[in-house]
This record gives sequence, C-alpha cells and structure tokens, in this order.
Amino acid sequence: MNFLENNFKWFFAFLALVIIYKFLKDYLSYQNKNKFLSRNDSIKSDILKVKLQAYERLALFLERISLTNLLTRVPPISTKKEDYQYLLIQTIEQEFEHNMLQQIYVSEECWNIILTAKNSNIQYIRNCDTSNNTLTADKFRELVLTMTINDTSSSGVALSYLKNEVSKLTSL
Repeated sequence: MNFLENNFKWFFAFLALVIIYKFLKDYLSYQNKNKFLSRNDSIKSDILKVKLQAYERLALFLERISLTNLLTRVPPISTKKEDYQYLLIQTIEQEFEHNMLQQIYVSEECWNIILTAKNSNIQYIRNCDTSNNTLTADKFRELVLTMTINDTSSSGVALSYLKNEVSKLTSL
C-alpha cells in the first residue's frame, strides 16, 4: 500500500507540474503575442505618420508649382521672356528634386498624377504665347497669370487626388 501511495503522490506531483508548465507556456505565449501586436500597432502608427508627412510635402510641392503661386513667388530676373521661362522651369525642377523621395510613400497612380502636373506646368510655360517672341518677362508673366485664371490647374487636379488618397488612408 505504501508503494501505491508513493506512486500516487508522484503521479499527482507530475500532473501538477505538467499543468503548471502548460499554464506558464500559454501565459508566456499570450504575453509574447500581445507584445508583438502592440509593437506592430506602434510600427503601423509610425508608418502612417511618415506617409502623412509625405503627403503634406507633396501637397506643398503642388501648391508651390501651381502657376499662379509660382508666378507670384518668382519674379523675373531680366526683361527677357526666355530667361524668365527658364527660371520658372528651373524652379519647378528644383522643387521636384527636393520632393522626389516622397514617391515611396504614395501609390504609383498618385505619383504619376503628380509627375503629370509637374510636366504639364512646364509644358504650359513653354507653350504660352509661342507665336509672340516680343513679349518682355513682365508681359509674359501677366499673360500667363491671365490665361491660368480660367484654366483648370493640373496642380489643382493632382492636389484633389492627393487629398482623396489621404482621406482613404486615414479612414482605415
């Protein structure tokens, strides 16, 4: 009988150890899973912040290259229309170079729309009054400002798309 009692005690001790081991294993697994999920949420939050900053920078870029803002901000450097056109195009290209890295944070379609807006503005400057080469830089500036008042701005279209993409991103 002593032998059975002794084996019975060992059996319950072993069973208790197995149960404790199982509870500890499950508890530690649960803790690790929670840490992973909270770290994952933190990473997602950080990525969202960086993406939103990229969208902000691209929105600022589009505002800065919109023709009315560009022409208001960048005065002519000489009386020659060609010099002013070159300066405006160079300003757009420099703004673009400063924001080129933001493409990794936006969709490919959004980036293509931003590129189209940039290229459209450059083309608009090049094509504006190609028939009249006698314009001075100031007259050219006035002409472009007058012509852009009634036109749909490519920068405005791109900015609308950008805002739409941000609203989708933040509603998730």
